[in-house]
Amino acid sequence: MGSQSWKELLKKGNKSSATAAGGNLIIAIAKTVGAAVSGSGAMLATALHSYADTINQGFVYFGSVLAQKDPTPRFPTGFGRVINLFVMVAVLIVTVLGYESLKEGWHLIQHPKESGAFWLNISILILNVVIDGGILIKVMKEINKEARDESVSGFQIIPGAIRNLSDATPPTRLVFFEDVVAVTGAFLAIIAVIVTTFTNIAILDGISTLLIGVLMLAVALRIGYENTLGLIGVSAPKDVEEEVGYMILEHDKVEDIRKLRVVKEGRAYHVEAMLELTPGLSLAEADDIKFKVWDKLLNSPEISDVTLGIIESNEKKDWDPDQQEQKEVKEWNNPKENEEEK
Repeated sequence: MGSQSWKELLKKGNKSSATAAGGNLIIAIAKTVGAAVSGSGAMLATALHSYADTINQGFVYFGSVLAQKDPTPRFPTGFGRVINLFVMVAVLIVTVLGYESLKEGWHLIQHPKESGAFWLNISILILNVVIDGGILIKVMKEINKEARDESVSGFQIIPGAIRNLSDATPPTRLVFFEDVVAVTGAFLAIIAVIVTTFTNIAILDGISTLLIGVLMLAVALRIGYENTLGLIGVSAPKDVEEEVGYMILEHDKVEDIRKLRVVKEGRAYHVEAMLELTPGLSLAEADDIKFKVWDKLLNSPEISDVTLGIIESNEKKDWDPDQQEQKEVKEWNNPKENEEEK
């Protein structure tokens, strides 16, 4: 682990997934007792979902801890994308348990059965809503924090979290979607328990179980897709790229940025830039400026790797935040053509 201790790394792990793992373990045990006593299929399905959440979120937390390791000579770009691998395994677990819930739901639709222990089931499901609801609120706050959106407060955290979801880290997004399904599933299970207890519509237990399975598969597909993008590497949000650009230009000898690319790798960012320096500098002075900018960027906790080049100013404006995305694609994909145009 080098100079990093496990204690230091554990503190840097994703707190949302750690909190969610502990809360869902309590819920899962309570639901297992309720399902065993009452025979409720919907309760069994939500118990499976809670166990899946516990395993996944604990697994993802451990992955987020490993992702905080510093780069090594063998892995010079760091371990940021390790978290994407852990999230992908979590997606597979959700998929398998979603399939099992579908099978159980279909079985209960074909062979409905009555459930007992009404107050036990209701009490457990209310506990489920309270714990997962509290975790969901915490996760939404974390999403807005990771997106650096300081404009949200109070009830605005809900639309803010939905708006900023794409800027959240992979483990935080996973916890968000899983808790949305957990709370929704608990409400469906409450409805199923009430209806099957006080009416003859026992089939609703199976329908509720089936819907929970569908929701789990939907989460697996959504997170799997987003996580695949993270493994490939995606462009950083525009506001992050602008912030990096302005940090570079704060040095008085950096006149412009010829090229800038900021890529999100796991929960951190990789920066590549070509700096235009004031004409007339010696090689030693230019190198000194480059390393000062390099150090400044790496002091940001969100940036894990920086690659900088230096070039003399061409005396025209190259970096424009409003047009940077189109310009960047052209310059990096067609470097020869771009040089000919200049």
